[in-house]
Amino acid sequence: MFRLPRHRPSLTRARYLLLAMFGLTGLVSFSWLARLPAIRDSLGMGTAELGLVLLLGSLGALVTVIAAPALVRRLGTPAVFLASSVLISAGIVGMSCAIPFGSRWWLVGGMAVQGMGAALGTVVINVESARIERALGRSVIAHFHAAFSAGAVLGSLLGALCSWLGVPVAVQFQAVAVVALGLRLAAVAGGLVLPQRPDEVALPQTAGRPSVRAWREPRTLLIGAIVAAVVVSEGAANNWVSVAVVDGFDQVEAVGGAVLGVFIASMLVVRAVGPRLVDRFGRVVALRAAITASALGVGLFGLAPGLGGAVAGAALWGVGAALCFPICVSAVSDQPLGSAARVGVLSASATVAGLVAPPALGLVAGAVGVRVALLAVAVALVASLAATGRVAPYRSRDAGVREVSPEPVASTA
Repeated sequence: MFRLPRHRPSLTRARYLLLAMFGLTGLVSFSWLARLPAIRDSLGMGTAELGLVLLLGSLGALVTVIAAPALVRRLGTPAVFLASSVLISAGIVGMSCAIPFGSRWWLVGGMAVQGMGAALGTVVINVESARIERALGRSVIAHFHAAFSAGAVLGSLLGALCSWLGVPVAVQFQAVAVVALGLRLAAVAGGLVLPQRPDEVALPQTAGRPSVRAWREPRTLLIGAIVAAVVVSEGAANNWVSVAVVDGFDQVEAVGGAVLGVFIASMLVVRAVGPRLVDRFGRVVALRAAITASALGVGLFGLAPGLGGAVAGAALWGVGAALCFPICVSAVSDQPLGSAARVGVLSASATVAGLVAPPALGLVAGAVGVRVALLAVAVALVASLAATGRVAPYRSRDAGVREVSPEPVASTA
């Protein structure tokens, strides 16, 4: 039995540090997403123009996320995580200059740099969460995403509070960037990354280019298609819920941020209890129920005649969205060898979906309104139900690679 060396970071320490990093990621992201209405209005942009800015700002993430698995293999997760931390904070500082300088290009450039860092960091923290789940021998990935949701709730509330207090966007962004960078550096120094297990080291007969091989696995690609639909749904909520509330119900920005907080809070609750549900009912049943609930929530949010119904829709939308991505990450990580490459495929699918959805929704919203445009998200979710059977436990013939039986790791958590 392979045991973690005593002189290396313990499983317990790595687990809690990773939970903290998921939470910090959510806080940082949503603290600026909650201020999108103010940024839009200060720069004189329309809804369609904001969608185009989100598109241009995401281009850097696409190339970065495709290269991330190879960078992780070559440089190691600590180095890649440090690089992502610097890029995220630098990008947010760049975004903070957009309003003082009155320039959309500062916003686009800052978003691009921030997106590059976020793409690198997403691969790292999801790979590490899967490693911890395998070491513990039970479903826990949703707990990490619950931490992300908790951070997102705090970030949304922080953005709403800063808006209510009249804190300039630039001041908020720069403060968040500096604090976040310091905490990320401290986490790496404190033992964020687990020691490598024997079954995670490439053997001669499986060596080669796992980043390329993962793109040839039918199971991985179909799960990636599910992730694309899920990210369209979750990203649409993150980017457009606050704007939809402000425009559709003639509310102030703080109310829009609060409704976005309702969406994230719903995800938090379900992610906290979700692992038990997944273990009890299985991935396939849990994923199908989640996608169905999310689609119904989108429909209610888009068609509700009043703010109360839209809030209820946002809550149901969040309940459904909570477990989708964690289940997919767990499914492609069944096989330890090459899991980083498979997580990279999911991240690339998510990035492409994130590139396509904002401008598409923005263009439609410019013609019919944001809430009506969001109904297209429900269609994508329903279509993804056809592939949900692929998240069932791994079988080597599905993935097209040799199966390696992992050696157990003694849990200290």
